[in-house]
Amino acid sequence: MEETNVNIRPLRVDVGPGERFLKVQDAVRYCEGLPERPAVIHIRPGTYYEKVELRRGNIVIEGEGAERTVITYDDCANAVMPNGEKRGTFRSYTVLAAASDVCFRDLTVENSAGPREGSGQCVALYAEGDGILVERCRLVSCQDTLFTGPLPAKELLKNGFVGPTQGAPRVNGRQYYFDCYICGTVDFIFGSATAYFEGCVVESILRPGYVTAASTPEGQKYGYVFNNCRFIGDKNAAPAYLGRPWREHARTVILRSYLGEHIRDDKWHDWGKEQAHTTAYYAEYENTGPGAAGPGVPWAHVLTPEEAREYTLERIGCPEWVKNMRTGG
Repeated sequence: MEETNVNIRPLRVDVGPGERFLKVQDAVRYCEGLPERPAVIHIRPGTYYEKVELRRGNIVIEGEGAERTVITYDDCANAVMPNGEKRGTFRSYTVLAAASDVCFRDLTVENSAGPREGSGQCVALYAEGDGILVERCRLVSCQDTLFTGPLPAKELLKNGFVGPTQGAPRVNGRQYYFDCYICGTVDFIFGSATAYFEGCVVESILRPGYVTAASTPEGQKYGYVFNNCRFIGDKNAAPAYLGRPWREHARTVILRSYLGEHIRDDKWHDWGKEQAHTTAYYAEYENTGPGAAGPGVPWAHVLTPEEAREYTLERIGCPEWVKNMRTGG
């Protein structure tokens, strides 16, 4: 994309006397020089074509509406870099948030590389940390849209985890997605975090796919929880599974949500890992819509009211910072 095609607007950083920047990354870099101070980066309407990396906590990045404030880039896993290596999934992100106590609000994070032929995985948001809040945002890509770190303990293929947190300790983070729109085809919500999705629209697009691919570590009580969400398919959407286990102990629970007609009757896929029938945990509670009527698989669960009460934000232990920062009520 040529820079002349980008609608650039000044940013405001609410630390200090009215700083202005033309690039989001420049504002982030400025804030990283003030590590002891809370910071708010306010992004004015426009399209910002750049790759953003955030590595300090206690920061808010907010736009002026998800439809009006867009951060976009077009890296993809199968792109060949100057050194001859493929970029790989975990270097394809548009925005990297490798920090705790971070909030994104009222903006779009997009990876525009897909669905062109051969692009492979195209991460929009790479989120790894504790106390990450994503509120009223659009996360847009084709495959592997949202990565909720950390990575699994071990890679299955050599160099499969090459990227910004490849060598980092695997520390579980708690993430909260409120009133967001997330779209994609295959495994477009994936990772090991405890992530709570509330009031979100989750749209399957284009071809047959899988909504989630959790890699919940063994012994971790919570993986993905969706509460009062809408799982829909666009006009081209083919049948989709609610999830499959990236690792054998994947945990995904969907409560009080609408499941569209694109959801397959069997709902869950084992990814060829028969052991996941006993190690993974997939469950539903009081879902509605045509996709809710399917029988599912014998190794999935239907929660009782008492069991469903375990899947609240309070039980999961959402950090106070997230509760205090949320403006959506």
